[in-house]
This record gives sequence, C-alpha cells and structure tokens, in this order.
Amino acid sequence: MDTDDCAQALLQGLLRLGSRLRHERPPGALTAKKIMVLGHLRRNGPCTPSAVALAEHQQLQALTRTFGELEADGLISRRRSETDRRASILSIADAGAQALSDDLAQRAEWLAGALGALTPVEQQLLDLAGQLLNQLADTLATDGRAGTRSP
Repeated sequence: MDTDDCAQALLQGLLRLGSRLRHERPPGALTAKKIMVLGHLRRNGPCTPSAVALAEHQQLQALTRTFGELEADGLISRRRSETDRRASILSIADAGAQALSDDLAQRAEWLAGALGALTPVEQQLLDLAGQLLNQLADTLATDGRAGTRSP
C-alpha cells in the first residue's frame, strides 16, 4: 500500500469514526469547539485566546463566542495578562475540566465497548495508531504537506 492509498483509507476511517462518536454524544453535550478549547487549555495550560486559535487552526473571531459561553458557564476563567494589560489569559476552571472529562468519558465508554469486539493484537494496533494519530496532529502543514513538528 502506498502513502496515498494509506491516507485515503485512514481518512475514510477517521471520518466515519468521528461521525459515529458525534452520534454517541448525548443531548446537551459540549460542542466540538468547546471541547477543542477546553482540551487545549487542559493540555497546554493558561494562554491567550489568540494562542488557542492559532494552535487549533481557527480564526480568533470564530472562537470569540465560544470563549464567552465557556466563561459564562464557569468552565473557563479570564484574567488580564500581567505582561500585556491589553491581553487576556484563559484558564480552564475545575468545572471545565470536569465537564470535559465527563463528555469524553461518555464517548470513551462506547468506544471501549466497540474495542471489546477486537482481538488483543487489533487493540494493540489501535493503541499504536492512536499514538501515531496524535503525532500526526502535532505536525505543521507546509505547502499542504506534513512538515516539522509543532513545539
């Protein structure tokens, strides 16, 4: 299998699995953008809204409403930067970390059940695939191709 065939098969599988995982979300679950922001803040710690947008390949304006909703719901906090009073720093609140964990746990429960139908070797392969997918997600795009790893 060449890399183009591998990319096509992987993309198809990821899209189908993503669709299924979205279907497994209960009513009232966090939106994809809220999960993205909370996940970023949990992984990377406090940062500016523009840093979140840049790291997550989003336009800052597209996330402004999400930041506001998360703050209004008490899932993130916002404070003024000590080094640049014009900038704000976002942090995940305890309630945000809990909401993110709860949301992910619901879908992980379905996924764990589905994985139970696979052999131990298939499960090990998917564990490795998950690690590799995270590695791919950390690459920077240059001219439409994978480039150097992000910091």
